[in-house]
Amino acid sequence: MRQQYAIRSMIITAGFVLIGLAVIVQMIRIQNSEQAMIFLSQGDRYAGEFQMFYPERGQIYDRNGHLLAGNRTVYEVGVSLNDMENPDSMAYILGTYLGLTYEDVYKKLTESPESWEYIVIQDYVGANTVEALQQLVQQLNDADDHRLNGLAFKPHLQRSYPEKDLASNVLGFVTRDGRGYFGIEEKYNDLLAGNHVQIWVPRDPNKASEIPRVPNGTTLVLTLNRDLQAKVESILDQALSDYGAPNGTIIVMDPRNGEILAMATTPRMDLNNYENYFALYDNGSQYNRSIGMAYEPGSVIKVLTMAAAVDMGTVRPDTTFIDTGSIEVGGITIQNWNRDSWGQQDMIGCLQHSLNVCMAWISSQMGVQSFYGYMESFGLGHTTGIDLAGEAIGRLKVPGDADWYPVDLGTNAFGQGVSVTPLQMLMAVSSIANEGKMVTPHVLYAMVRDGHQYNVPSQYAGSPISVQTASTLNEMLAISLEKESSQALLPGYRLAGKTGTAQIPTDYGYDPSRTNVSFIGWGPVDDPQFMVYIWLQSPTTSIWSSETAAPVFSEVAEQTVILLNIPPDVVRSQLTTK
Repeated sequence: MRQQYAIRSMIITAGFVLIGLAVIVQMIRIQNSEQAMIFLSQGDRYAGEFQMFYPERGQIYDRNGHLLAGNRTVYEVGVSLNDMENPDSMAYILGTYLGLTYEDVYKKLTESPESWEYIVIQDYVGANTVEALQQLVQQLNDADDHRLNGLAFKPHLQRSYPEKDLASNVLGFVTRDGRGYFGIEEKYNDLLAGNHVQIWVPRDPNKASEIPRVPNGTTLVLTLNRDLQAKVESILDQALSDYGAPNGTIIVMDPRNGEILAMATTPRMDLNNYENYFALYDNGSQYNRSIGMAYEPGSVIKVLTMAAAVDMGTVRPDTTFIDTGSIEVGGITIQNWNRDSWGQQDMIGCLQHSLNVCMAWISSQMGVQSFYGYMESFGLGHTTGIDLAGEAIGRLKVPGDADWYPVDLGTNAFGQGVSVTPLQMLMAVSSIANEGKMVTPHVLYAMVRDGHQYNVPSQYAGSPISVQTASTLNEMLAISLEKESSQALLPGYRLAGKTGTAQIPTDYGYDPSRTNVSFIGWGPVDDPQFMVYIWLQSPTTSIWSSETAAPVFSEVAEQTVILLNIPPDVVRSQLTTK
């Protein structure tokens, strides 16, 4: 009997073992089936979610490491409605701290749709305000007071400009959607913003460490000198006040490589409050007049006319011209700025006295094809290619254009009937200060990414004149400035330059009582290390650039040599001879 029982037990046990093995085999088969894989993948979907991660926007520095644009932590202040216990107190406290009305906050807290679990009360709240609220929450919690239960703070980054309006026209700004507008922020938006990444984020906090790091956007180093930029902006603001001009521009550039050291214009705005843009620029004014506004330059263009004629061999510095006070070009009589005659002059005298008649004679001697060929080689009628958003093109009328007339050959030679931007003039004249080579202006000095700095090489836009011509014009313009006893002169430094006074065109011709005044100059003459362009719109105290733009140039030149540590000529000569 016992033996039979034992046999039956063994059979039953073996049966269970076989059943168990069959179940295990079936489970393995099911787990590895296609249907199981689909089920598991669907299950994973509910264990996490894809989230978009945005990198920190790259910072912007000046050439000496001063932060011009960075990022600050701000907060979204919201309320978890399911955790909120006292909407009345919540509304009162948040209204007080966030500068909102009790009624508006209370309405949000109590009249939101039932399906909502969380609402935003205010975004972009500063760290100081949030810290004060957090301290209050902690105090209430310690007192077992739950009036602020459900209050939440979500940090994120906001573009920040520690210098407020400094270099605002160069930098541009970033809106809350992360898009750059104008200047550097727009031109290099993709580099600064970096690449956003979509990442699977598990709900299990233990797996959070698996989330990869999103690389920051590229950091940019500009050619700007922060201290010089601040000085130039201050000088410009004072000049506008002193001379009754509504707007103006000052640019400082290194003529050897095209690096923009300072670029000041008006109006400027606190970039942290970019919403003010619409109030400041409601009349269609350009965001950066240095690059975005074209105007008739007047006599500063005589520098290019003379350079072209000397380079072509049409004239030499000692070429004699008898100025009778008028000349006929294309059947139209052209006169000097003061309607006077100046008698016998050499070419330096023509520059010194800024004789329109002499320049019209020079362009006529060159001929249409040669004159306009040189003007185009100087870049007139073309953008400079500067790495800033919003550059205007200007206008150089040429034979064949519907609105070109033979008289334009004469008037264009002294800056009438042609339009340029301040930066175009600076680039064109850089060929004289830089041994015949015309530099391409730029504001980006270097890019920094992953701890490595990549410097931006300088570029040249051509060589419109020879080295000898550039040297000759340097000397001619230095002598002209010295003979004039110009207010542009700076003691201790030999400088070269030219004034420009341009009557403003109207629908009825040129207005003799309103002018745009300008000055372009550089130095030291024997080794040019800086170029400056001054432009003031319609000053009221004087219509002449010699009395307005010229003294402003002297101020800028003085600050430039100080901040760039350029010794006086005598000191430099002693240093080079040792």
